[in-house]
Amino acid sequence: MATQQVVLYPGSFDPFHLGHLDVAAQAASIFGSVVIAVMHNPEKPSGMFSIEERVQLAKDSTAHLAGIQVQAHVGLAVDAAKKVGAMCIVKSLRSATDFDVESQMAHTNHTVSGVRTMVLFALPEHAYISSRFVREIAYYGGDASAMVTAPVAKALAGQARR
Repeated sequence: MATQQVVLYPGSFDPFHLGHLDVAAQAASIFGSVVIAVMHNPEKPSGMFSIEERVQLAKDSTAHLAGIQVQAHVGLAVDAAKKVGAMCIVKSLRSATDFDVESQMAHTNHTVSGVRTMVLFALPEHAYISSRFVREIAYYGGDASAMVTAPVAKALAGQARR
């Protein structure tokens, strides 16, 4: 890699899971510098963890990787990308439904800001993981530790429905 370039990896990350970790690690190895932007998605319910908790869990989960920063951002992902000087936004897809939504978002983002989106795929063993299912498993007292990092597994254990 000749030069380091910054990319933005936005998401709600509620919670951060192994698919997220895989994509962040890939982006860091390709571009050199990744800003994981923990954002609030107004289309989703309030979530299991606060923004501050999600930032800390993502930091703890990526501490072993070089070139990754984790920050909270509000508003549009394209504004966060410009703020951190990102050359592009990095996203990941799990399904055809994800493709439909993310491609429309990527085209819209480029139209309104000029910021492009690149897609990276998590390894097959992580590609099915969904934060929604991780939350649901944890809510009912199940064990989602095979799908998340150790810091997240510990935090989830404290969130089980009593």
